[in-house]
Amino acid sequence: MQKEIEITLAPEAIGDEARILKTLAITAKIDQSKINGYKILKRSIDARSRNVIYRLQVRLFIEEPSPVESFTVNYQNVSNSRQVIIVGAGPAGLFAALQCIENGLKPIVLERGKDVKQRRRDLAAINKEGVVNTESNYCYGEGGAGTYSDGKLYTRSNKRGDINKVLQTFVQHGATDDILIDARPHIGTNKLPHIITAIRESILNAGGEVRFDQKVTDLIVEFGKIKGVVVNHEERLTADAVILATGHSARDIYELLDQKGILVEAKPFALGVRIEHPQAIIDAAQYHCDIRSEFLPPAYYSLVEQVGSRGVFSFCMCPGGIIAPCATYENEIVVNGWSPSKRNNPFANSGTVVQITLDDVKGDDPLRMMRFQAEIERTAFSLGGGNLVAPAQRMVDFVEHRLSADLPKNSYLPGTKSAMVEDTLPDFVASSLRNALPVFGKKMKGYYTNEAILVGVESRSSSPVRIPRDKDSYQHPQVAGLFPCAEGAGYAGGIVSAAIDGVNCANAVLKFY
Repeated sequence: MQKEIEITLAPEAIGDEARILKTLAITAKIDQSKINGYKILKRSIDARSRNVIYRLQVRLFIEEPSPVESFTVNYQNVSNSRQVIIVGAGPAGLFAALQCIENGLKPIVLERGKDVKQRRRDLAAINKEGVVNTESNYCYGEGGAGTYSDGKLYTRSNKRGDINKVLQTFVQHGATDDILIDARPHIGTNKLPHIITAIRESILNAGGEVRFDQKVTDLIVEFGKIKGVVVNHEERLTADAVILATGHSARDIYELLDQKGILVEAKPFALGVRIEHPQAIIDAAQYHCDIRSEFLPPAYYSLVEQVGSRGVFSFCMCPGGIIAPCATYENEIVVNGWSPSKRNNPFANSGTVVQITLDDVKGDDPLRMMRFQAEIERTAFSLGGGNLVAPAQRMVDFVEHRLSADLPKNSYLPGTKSAMVEDTLPDFVASSLRNALPVFGKKMKGYYTNEAILVGVESRSSSPVRIPRDKDSYQHPQVAGLFPCAEGAGYAGGIVSAAIDGVNCANAVLKFY
């Protein structure tokens, strides 16, 4: 017999097999000897009271064998199959490639950047020297922005596709199976490169192709149908289906589409700063303690406030994390955050952003939101003084319009410069943040403090451009065989949702073929 129950455990008992079995037996009101095994279905932390607990949803196997479960896809060989060009090797592109193989199609993945190993050198140059390689950085390269942006796998996209299949695919390629049960699954930036490499090997072993330093510079369109792409202004590759999974920072792709008369649309996005606290402040607030228990992970938070007609919200919160420079062009500042798997850095950071609507940026230019975003990033660069030094300000100083006399120690490696952060932001964004931050402090004790630092600017929480597509066929309304995909097309917002969209586009290609 099988039975599903929920149990609660103290943090120190979460790894104690004997305690878990005893609690299961008591909760299920059966003799412990009758339990042949159990499977944890979901695990979460409940910190609503002073006594923090773990909640576990568990399936019991009572007087019947406990099955051994595994998830392994044996990818078929598609060396001689019909080709699909996939532009971009981020989560969407890689999962689209795997699904193409499952569907009996041969993926040719084109990535403008380098593989994960070669990419590390360019990231080191960004952090140590403030030098941006415009084709290899935190956004461009194998795995896309996802490789070096934490590996958070939490998503609400359960209606879009099979979340569990995505998570199981990560496990098959090297992630721990904790991600299958944790309420907020997380891989860690230090582990993602190995997993991404393993996914590439699966694609290659099945006869697919993954090519690096292959920047798509033109689309071949004939009589309203896609016929292929041009790579690096020279090589022509032909296919009747192209999945465009370029991520939300590939401005040249948006420019290309607009120049060719292929419809793109302005899209609302969000803009703000990255805020960093000592992790101990967040732990104390969330766990109601002076010192976090060794059995609890660094604490997470999520904050939102309506200021007038605008939403102000935290985004991409990184416990025990690092603020990273994510510029893709010269003379711009863009910040993001990531955490290693252990989340053991002394700081906690989160994007804190304000909604930007289409009415905020007037005009008919479909790329106007993108140009507005780029202008903000160039202003931040200028205010920082160059070399990716970021303008920064203590939190209370920002709210009270006061230049910080000094800045706290922080995790942003290129360096920070005391500045009036409001000078990088539109007035309505700065004022919205000023109103929201003290309110966040009332919601979470200790949040509103001058020990926290605001680092500008967080400007790429989502794409400022949408590439339209038919909701059923996933194809662009003007170009048959062109499949706009995931974050760069405005249809996803994170690793898992991008992966799901990649899978959906690959299945749409199969129907198209």
